[in-house]
Amino acid sequence: MTLQNAPQQRVFLFLQGPSSPIFAKTADRLEAKGHPCLRINLNPGDQIFWRRKGGYNYRGRAGNDWRTYVASFMDRHAVTDLVLLGEERPYHLTAIDAAKDRDITVSVVEMGYLRPDWLTLERNGMSSNSHFPNDPQQIVEAAHTLPEPDWTRRYSQSFTVEAAYDLLYNLPNVFLWFLFPHYRRHALFHPLAEYAGWIIRLTSGRKRAVAATMLVENMLAGDISFFVFPLQLQTDFQLRAHSPYNDQREAITEVITSFAAHAPRASQLVVKVHPLDNGLIDWRAYAGELATRLGVGGRVQFLDGGDLNALLAKTAGVVTINSTVGLHALQLGTPVKVLGTAVFDIAKLSDQQELDQFWAAPTIPQEPVQSAFFRLLAAAIQVRGNFYSATGTDAGAEAIAERLHARSINQPGAFIDPPPRKKPHKRGSRSH
Repeated sequence: MTLQNAPQQRVFLFLQGPSSPIFAKTADRLEAKGHPCLRINLNPGDQIFWRRKGGYNYRGRAGNDWRTYVASFMDRHAVTDLVLLGEERPYHLTAIDAAKDRDITVSVVEMGYLRPDWLTLERNGMSSNSHFPNDPQQIVEAAHTLPEPDWTRRYSQSFTVEAAYDLLYNLPNVFLWFLFPHYRRHALFHPLAEYAGWIIRLTSGRKRAVAATMLVENMLAGDISFFVFPLQLQTDFQLRAHSPYNDQREAITEVITSFAAHAPRASQLVVKVHPLDNGLIDWRAYAGELATRLGVGGRVQFLDGGDLNALLAKTAGVVTINSTVGLHALQLGTPVKVLGTAVFDIAKLSDQQELDQFWAAPTIPQEPVQSAFFRLLAAAIQVRGNFYSATGTDAGAEAIAERLHARSINQPGAFIDPPPRKKPHKRGSRSH
């Protein structure tokens, strides 16, 4: 259907989004453009962050009951568009199947690839589900008239607000669970366990910050060649759905084993914990014990905090499952080896060698693919804004609503059908 032939009025159905008011704000702006907006709430937190008309509460079971309900809902309300965060969440996978059966357009909102004050808006999904081109020549051609993005940071947000929103979303789900008795969380850890982990980490925050600063300074001051391996959150669907690993420990094992066997003997590996890690898994102990067993205990460093950007500017290369750290490294011209599926794993941009070969001869991103990729990414599937500040959510909601209204997501020239990336097969069974 072309834009010219599209109906003036469309009906948008929102499912789960971030613990943020941005979906409700986006709905306000879409309705101002003449499009009714609906929401299916699956838990009390969803209700709290909608707080506007058009909300419907689903208190039934997951599985076939949900499948029947969401399909009937789409038919009954003549839904034309589905908007959500986290297309791999079980409830969302079912809803997306129903949407595809009805030719309903699916749009996915996520944290921005180009953080800190960008948001991602893609048709159908990210990573393995992304329709963003992976052919370097196509990218160069699609971006040839696009200007360099304005990289100036416009919006800021605080960890305090993010934490408060997270509490506002999750605590009602814990203590008011009986309002939605059949709801099943997609997270791996219970919210109270996560909060306990974060509290424990906060109590040791100053000590960890001092140690991290010292390690970064030592790495930058010396002439030692080093690689960076940024860990991701164990609960992240980029790891769970778009990588070959059942558990992050499998990735750590593969990386350190390969490093021990194939990296230059004078080089070191910095394993960097995710800044929002809950501390429920002792990554330091796991990586340290493995490195010691493989005879590289003195060459594998563990970083919990510190200035990652400073390391990226000097590192010999970054190894990542599919973290957005890889994107920041590529912007700096740093070699990046991707182990999972990522929108930036593209020939002439990321390193296409096997991991064992990467250590000895990492390849840098090539122009013009590097600059064309970032121009197209920013223009086609990124908008300015954030999830956790008033100005950032206002800007993000305005931009998202305009893209949805204009049907301009993945434009210009950044929608390849079928999706050009494949979902990786998992490697054996879970062993931890």
